[in-house]
This record gives sequence, structure tokens and C-alpha cells, in this order.
Amino acid sequence: MKRLSVTARIALLAIALALVSNLALVGFVWQQIHDDAVGALRRNTLEQSDALVAVWRSGGMPALIQAIEVARAPGDESLILAVIDRSGRRIGGIGPDRVTLEGDGTSFQIGRAGASPPWSDRDAGYAVRTIGSNRLISGRLLDDWEQEQRDLEGALALAVLLSLALGIGGGLVIARYVGRRLNGVASVIEGVADGDLSRRVVTLTGSGDPFDRLASQLNAMLDKLERLMGELRLVTDSLAHDLRSPLSRLRSKTEGAVLMEDPAQREAALGGLIAETDIVMRMLTTLIEISRAESISRDRFSLVDPAELIEEIAELYAPVVEDAGMRMIVALDARPPALLLHRELISQAVTNLADNALRHGAGGGSITLRLSTGADEVRLQVEDHGPGIAAEDRAQALRRFGRLDSARTTPGAGLGLALIEAVARLHGGRFDLDDNAPGLIAAIVLPA
Repeated sequence: MKRLSVTARIALLAIALALVSNLALVGFVWQQIHDDAVGALRRNTLEQSDALVAVWRSGGMPALIQAIEVARAPGDESLILAVIDRSGRRIGGIGPDRVTLEGDGTSFQIGRAGASPPWSDRDAGYAVRTIGSNRLISGRLLDDWEQEQRDLEGALALAVLLSLALGIGGGLVIARYVGRRLNGVASVIEGVADGDLSRRVVTLTGSGDPFDRLASQLNAMLDKLERLMGELRLVTDSLAHDLRSPLSRLRSKTEGAVLMEDPAQREAALGGLIAETDIVMRMLTTLIEISRAESISRDRFSLVDPAELIEEIAELYAPVVEDAGMRMIVALDARPPALLLHRELISQAVTNLADNALRHGAGGGSITLRLSTGADEVRLQVEDHGPGIAAEDRAQALRRFGRLDSARTTPGAGLGLALIEAVARLHGGRFDLDDNAPGLIAAIVLPA
């Protein structure tokens, strides 16, 4: 058996909800009106009964009979005001000749008051009071009241039919709207599954409904997927390109070492093999570190004083900088409170920046480790006075294997800054490169 589509089930659900809610509302209205009507009839009947009993007490039976005659309006055939004896026979007033009471007859009730037509065929609301050796029955037939009830029920039934029609119309509109939005999402997913990562779901700007949020989240996921796929292609191409040279050298040096008969030459050749192997190992190790930095759990973070961290790195790196003929300067523009950081990764990132400044900023005279704060952020930055990086080349420098030396004549694989950016992103921050006029400012910007 073919199952109904989701949109058809949504439409049926909307119709069912509309029908059930309207039936519940109509039932409540009917019950409320019925209770109000019965309550009004009870009050009127009891008030009239009390008034007639008062007349009897003050004027006796003649006054009561006269009051009953006065109370009857011309043409009013539903009124019951009668004095009956203990056997139920009417001895005065208006009503059935013989009254048959249901229950004890001492309070207001609805039922058949007479043993003969029309009183035995129609319901009446009445109350019975004892007056001496007789009883007073007062009330009226429910013909008019029942007619009003039937009119009301007809109107309510019409309202239910109207609400059902509106529910069907509303369900169809909802099903069409939901179907159109879901088909849009499904179309994009099908396109992505076929390899077209440029497809995006159309959003209704500013609506903020769940479909728009779903579309926004899906588009954000596709943006990230497209970026990651682009990076993966770039990493694959760059890795293959960068590994080709050291592996070629490894192969040729290995062949050379195998053919060498002089032990000293063979030992020197083997040393070269180890150096080439180290280059490949460093490249693979950095890639692993980037992957680890992007996936490490935040439960391994701890509170770290950024000022103490800068001072420790400066103390460790100062001798190396001095050996290179440069000066290490520590500038603590602020002392922000401790931050929740992965101490090892942040230390490695700042150390790598200092090492880059030492290698690429040589001749600048000094390297500055600076800690400063801004609006809701803390900056750990390394400043040198070397040639720096041109503004148009900075995005390329931050990309994995993004080497500024297009000829790849200098050592390195272009992964160092990508690792630092991954560490900054892991901490919810960013990695900025700026001009130090002259030189470079490399800053890890973390949220305060």
C-alpha cells in the first residue's frame, strides 16, 4: 500500500487539528449556553415559586389562585402554575389535571409533569412547594427553550462545516508551502550529491522562520564543505608537489649511496638521506599538528595567564635571538585576566611566530613580543623589522602550502602560519598579519 507523502500527511494533520479544535470549541459553547439557560429557568421558577408561597401565607388559597390568574400572560400555553392535592390532582391554577412528579419533587427538576397530553409528551422545568395539606407546582414547558436549543445546534453544526472547509483550505495551503520549501532544500541536496557544491538554498531574508534557519544552516554547512573541499584539493596538489622534490632527491641519493665503495663517501651520502628524510617528516608532522589543533577537545583547556606565557617564551627565546645578533623586547601593554587556553598549542604558536621573525626578520635589530588588549579581545603578537609581507600576499601566506616563494627555492612547506591560524581558530579567535612599517606584525587575537 502506497504511503501518503509528507505534505499530504501535514495537510491531513492540519485538517484534523482544525476539526478537533473546532468541535471542542463548539461543544464547550453548546454546554455553556445550555447550562446558562437551565440556570436562568431554575432561578425564574424558584423566584416565582417563592413569591406565590409568600402570597399564600399572607392571603391564603384565594389570594394564591388570584395571583396565578394574574401571572398568566395571554397566549402563554407553556406556563405551569397549579395547586395539587396529595394524590397529584389539580385543584386550581394552570397545568395538567393530574400531576405525576419525578423524584421527591422538592427541588427544581426537568421532566414530564403530567400524565396526559400535552404534558406527558413534552419536558417541563418545574419546582414543587408544600402549602398546607396541598402542594404548589410552578414552571413551564420547554418548547421554546428546546426550539432555541435546536436553532443553536443548527448554527453550531453549520459553524463546524464552515471550519472544516476552512481547515481543508488551510491544510492545502500549508502543504503547498511546506512542500515548496522542502522541495527547494531537496533540490539543493540532490545537486550537491551530484557534485555541484555551488548550489545554495534560497532564504527569505528577515523572515526568521524555521525553514529560513534550516536554509541558513544548510548554506553555512555547504560553504564550509566547499571551502574544505577546496583546501583538500589544494593540500593534495601542494603535498604531492612538495614531496616530489625531497623524494626524488632521496631516490637519487640512495642510488648513489648504494654504488659508493668508499666508506667515508657512503657515510656522507647517508647523512644526506637522513636530512632529506627529516624534511619529509617535518612536513608530515606539521600536517598532523594542524589536524590535531583543529579537532582537539576544549575540555583539555586550562586557565593560562597570557602575561606569564609571553614572559616565559621571551626568557626561553632571548638567548637564541641574541646569538643571531638581535634583541628580544617584551612589551606588556596590559595584564588581562587568565584565559581558558590550550597552553601547549598557544605556546607552540607564539614560539613559531618568534622563530619566523628570527628567520625572516633577520637584520631588523629586534623582535618584540607584545601583549595588548582591545574591545573584548586579547592580542599576543610578534613584531619584527624585516621585509614583512605585502598586504596582497597575506591571504596566500595563511593558506596551507601557501608559499610566497613560487619557485619554492627556499626551505619550508608553507604550513607554519596555517598551523598558527588553526590554533587561533580552535580558541575562537583569529590570526592577523599587519604592516609594522617596516616589518611584520603577526598577532594571535583571542576573545577576552
